[in-house]
Amino acid sequence: MLTERTVQDNIAVVGDYKHVQVRTATIIERDGVEISRSNHRHVFAPDADISDESTEVQGICNVVHTQEVKEAYAAYLASQQPEQEPEIEENTD
Repeated sequence: MLTERTVQDNIAVVGDYKHVQVRTATIIERDGVEISRSNHRHVFAPDADISDESTEVQGICNVVHTQEVKEAYAAYLASQQPEQEPEIEENTD
């Protein structure tokens, strides 16, 4: 009998802005013996919407994504935006 199950088998907090990396494994088993596994990874930044994530991922994000971390990350993102040059009006006279 073939069965399929999905597990979050690795959750890690990395970097200055406490990005939360989640590895999800999809496991295929035949009669209880694993015959196939595929992995998918996704990352949550401090400004990510985590409302659809597992309670474990939400709990970790809620602990490490403090207001201080969120503000530092927002400042970092703002510093990465290219400066916009002022528009020059053309004289059509």
